[in-house]
Amino acid sequence: MARRTTKPAAGSAGASERAAGKAAAKPARKATKRAAGKRAPARGGAGKPAKEPAPGIVPGAPVGPGGKPGLDALRERIDGIDRQIQALIAERAQWARQVGRAKGRLAAAVDYYRPEREAQVLRKVVDRNDGPLSDEVLVRLFREIMSACLAQQEPLKVGYLGPEGTFSQQAVHKHFGHSAKGLPLASIEEVFDEVAAGNADFGVVPVENSGQGTIQSTLDMFLTSPLKISGEVELRVHQYLMSRTGRIEDIERVYGHGMSLAQCKNWLRQNLPGVRKEAVSSNAEGVRRARLADDAAAIAGENAAHVYGMRIVAGPIEDRSDNTTRFLVIGRRLFPPSGHDRTSLMVFIRDQPGALYRILEPLARRRISMNRIESRPAHGKLWQYAFFIDVEGHVDESPLKDALAEIDDFAGEVRVLGSYPVAVP
Repeated sequence: MARRTTKPAAGSAGASERAAGKAAAKPARKATKRAAGKRAPARGGAGKPAKEPAPGIVPGAPVGPGGKPGLDALRERIDGIDRQIQALIAERAQWARQVGRAKGRLAAAVDYYRPEREAQVLRKVVDRNDGPLSDEVLVRLFREIMSACLAQQEPLKVGYLGPEGTFSQQAVHKHFGHSAKGLPLASIEEVFDEVAAGNADFGVVPVENSGQGTIQSTLDMFLTSPLKISGEVELRVHQYLMSRTGRIEDIERVYGHGMSLAQCKNWLRQNLPGVRKEAVSSNAEGVRRARLADDAAAIAGENAAHVYGMRIVAGPIEDRSDNTTRFLVIGRRLFPPSGHDRTSLMVFIRDQPGALYRILEPLARRRISMNRIESRPAHGKLWQYAFFIDVEGHVDESPLKDALAEIDDFAGEVRVLGSYPVAVP
């Protein structure tokens, strides 16, 4: 949104100095606001302390008899604020449309999407937040506003591991908002294929879980795919057991994605020790199968029970309370730096002593943090491996840019899978 500025009136001596002083004092006021414990009482007339508002009353709020909030007056005030919010959202949408026009007539919605810009906006939301709403709530609200504004041009088409009701679909909504058009697909491989063919603008695929590690099928796709990583999503995952009858005593078999079954193995062993576990392509597919029989159950997110008309038997049943899955957003191009980025590399190493050390040493010397490293067999090369490495920074910026130039001299091949904004909570 454009920022309007007002020139000081002629003859207002010292106006620029006062403005500079206010700008310099603003960060200090915010820090003081957050750090303050006890506050000095406000002074009223004749040097007397001003009367404090009653507990639970917002300063300046309309009050009724006895100093209590007047309900009708409070509701009227809230309605007024709602009108202001709605007017500002409409104004933001108009300015977003102007941004689209300023870019000229582009080929498709994907050409208007700027993940680095969205990450910058959301970080500012977090930096400005002084409560009472949490950072996560405010980020979700602004994400939806940006999603709706972008959809004025044309909704983004985002492929994900379907069917409807999977955690991958939740990750799509968290990253792109509900105004994007989700395309449920049958497998991770199909998500890659549809994005590469241009039938989807982006794809969202799981890559690792905090308790169970890496989803190998996702990494293996990068060995042959030309697609790039353009973002990441971290999603807290809560697993629920659901069935058609809702009675645990009826259950003889449990469907679930292999990763979900592993995340709940201790609970299943303790509560359903004799029940058969059957792995399926997705949790939502397991729910679709379980709803066909009274003796079957499925493990999935709570939303899947609502989508498919199932009853919750128990939950959350994951073995770890911090159960989190990381998803990658895949697209067809790299994007500019956002200011807080991560880069994913795939490095093929020549078979020689100290080869891995020579790859990692330039990173360590420049104090570049490495978030993850693991190896996968290289396709078409017997007993040779590709190393997947996640590091901080963007490929177009130093010191990572300098380190990669040095690594390229030692490695057999270095491929940048993506430089993308670190996930915003």
